Amino acid sequence: MGNFQPRIAIAALKGGSGKTVFSLGLTAAWRQKDFRVSPFKKGPDFIDAAWLSLAAGRSCHNLDSFMMTDVQIIRSFLENSADSDLSLIEGNRGLYDGLDTDGCCSTAELAKLLRCPVVLIVDVTMVTRTAAALVLGCQQLDRELNLSGVILNRVAGLRQETLVKDSIEKYCGLPVLGSVPKLKEDPFPERHMGLIPHQERGQADRAIEWARTTVEKHIDTKAFWRLAQEAGALPEDRFLEERRLGDRVADAPPRIGYILDRAFWFYYPENLALLEKMGANLVEINALEDKDLPPIDALYVGGGFPETQARALADNRIFRESLKMRIEAYLPVYAECGGLLYMGEHLLVEGKSYPMVGALPLDFSMGKKPQGHGYTILEVTHDNPYYPTGEILRGHEFHYSRPLKDESTEIPSVFKMIRGKGLDGQRDGFCRKNLLATYTHIHAAGNTSWGENFFKAALLHKKSKQ
Repeated sequence: MGNFQPRIAIAALKGGSGKTVFSLGLTAAWRQKDFRVSPFKKGPDFIDAAWLSLAAGRSCHNLDSFMMTDVQIIRSFLENSADSDLSLIEGNRGLYDGLDTDGCCSTAELAKLLRCPVVLIVDVTMVTRTAAALVLGCQQLDRELNLSGVILNRVAGLRQETLVKDSIEKYCGLPVLGSVPKLKEDPFPERHMGLIPHQERGQADRAIEWARTTVEKHIDTKAFWRLAQEAGALPEDRFLEERRLGDRVADAPPRIGYILDRAFWFYYPENLALLEKMGANLVEINALEDKDLPPIDALYVGGGFPETQARALADNRIFRESLKMRIEAYLPVYAECGGLLYMGEHLLVEGKSYPMVGALPLDFSMGKKPQGHGYTILEVTHDNPYYPTGEILRGHEFHYSRPLKDESTEIPSVFKMIRGKGLDGQRDGFCRKNLLATYTHIHAAGNTSWGENFFKAALLHKKSKQ
């Protein structure tokens, strides 16, 4: 049986070419016409995915060839696009940029796997006919890729637009689906890790509306829709088979909390969904506003930007103290990146020190340059509540912080770094009692054992209190 889910991928020649803005605008434009759009983000990015979720009114899912197998990617795509009218996949970096000279884990390889038409954004700043050579090179590099159209961005005027458009259509045989001029307004400011998250901006809806009107004014959205209908069929039978999970709980399921607020919101939808499929009752917690930690059997603290909310986190002293007390009583806690920083004694930001939970006897300092950025491969070398020793994990990291570890303080670390920086280039993952805090983010669609073991730890903790 074939799956003819309409889909389109948005790619570019390089990062910073406008992929996110155009993806947001297209998604919002189709949503306003009452179409159900399933957004996907290629790669591990949380911030762009959150913006796409806001524009679509539904969760954006990441498709990552490093952390997921081909089967897992196709399964995720089919499961999360089944009830939509169209799926939009935003690529990352340049079209062919990957981990090696063969383009491993690139947007092009993902588009080929999903048999997806690709529209290429070309920044035409200070260029005319050469733009056609660049597009032609993308066509020639891999003829198996279904490169189906082009958008011109940052066009200086009608003369340049005509020259570039005519050259691409003459030499490449591709339609130019839109021409966007240089725009003075930019409602999507950036900082060290990309776009400023919509959770921190009061004008997020206005920014989405700006992207929508820009796209509708300058891009042929109907042509995009037609191209999406030309996607090749995907085999679905073996990919949609129900994955066998661990034992589910019919009575008195565990309550697993997760912190979701302006400081902590880096969660892949699959990670939370897996815990629910196992049978957990998820409890949303706000570390900035809640006065106490509610009754839970385990806690998941995702990444985010504790450095921008450091004062508010520090000011909520009662919550921090209640969390530390529960950790001391062996509450299972899994913390990633920003969550790791929150578990320390203090967070140092621009010369100021802010008290955090204090479950780990060390401080963290924010720097101005990335300390770890990219995919990670870890080997589990020490006992911990969530992974068996010897297991190899694939994830990613992106952090500007580093631990200020007192060498006299012994905190067991559980991961050996095969690829990536982690804590110090050699290790990652501090473990204390039932707390495991790590810089590496794990994607549950590529590693279900994480959720199963975390769920089991919650069950054991629940039973220990009875």
